[in-house]
Amino acid sequence: MRLGVLDVGSNTVHLLVVDAHRGGQPTPQLSRKSVLRLAEHIDKRGDLAIEGSDALVGAALGARRQARELDCDELIAFATSAVRDAGNSAQVLARVKEEAGVALEVLSGEDEARLTFLAVRRWFGWSAGRLLCLDIGGGSLELGVGDHEVPEVALSVPLGAGRLTRDYFDGDPPGKQSVEKLREHVADALKAPSKRLLADARPDRVVASSKTFRTLARLAGAAPSKEGPRVRRRLQINGLRQTIGFISRMASADLAELDGVSAARAHQTLAGAVVAEQAMLALGVTEFELCPWALREGIILQRLDAIG
Repeated sequence: MRLGVLDVGSNTVHLLVVDAHRGGQPTPQLSRKSVLRLAEHIDKRGDLAIEGSDALVGAALGARRQARELDCDELIAFATSAVRDAGNSAQVLARVKEEAGVALEVLSGEDEARLTFLAVRRWFGWSAGRLLCLDIGGGSLELGVGDHEVPEVALSVPLGAGRLTRDYFDGDPPGKQSVEKLREHVADALKAPSKRLLADARPDRVVASSKTFRTLARLAGAAPSKEGPRVRRRLQINGLRQTIGFISRMASADLAELDGVSAARAHQTLAGAVVAEQAMLALGVTEFELCPWALREGIILQRLDAIG
């Protein structure tokens, strides 16, 4: 069957179209992103402003049209933290359904962690042993750990790269005091989650997914995307710290010129790097292995499993 997956995130609205069947590897046919930065359209009341809502309706309408043109059997549409946390979430969802004809399902943070874990497990297989997975989004950090396909612990922490950039950085580049203040906040926020994740046993493999981690790994010397998804990529603490020292002195416009850094996310790369660094320290590890599959693939796998 041909599936369309519409991912409404804090930074982008991403349409992924795949040909897939149960037991087989999904084959991408189209991947298209619209940069909306919804998290930056949250007003002082905590609502998604009209500009953000307008842009979301337009992106959803375009995605629905593309899915129809590509003969998708089904369009699965979901939203994460930016829409989930908006005070006017219900009104925004109703408007997208009425004006664009797209019914968005709002995922909880725990569901994000669970579905990302499923994707990582399927990618690495049972030989990976006990997995611990991390995914940095624009609004939240998802974490999961377990021996099976369903994580024993699935957590979502409000440590997204976009959220932290908005709340802690007031310059471009930010000052050293701002970076240190963020580092202290992240370290404190990860104390309780890390204890829960490590309570039963140490993981055999610690895996990171998401664009933020891929960007950091590339800046630290990992293989470029053109070498394909099956090349082993790792993000190590020493390389990460060197990267933080380097990018903390760069304006986002200059950072966006580097290989592997998208213009849409350049401004929040430093905050994501601080989260990655503090997560390593909290979990007592010195490296993350990267996985090319994440939440969207987890959504696809769950749907295929449900077909029976």
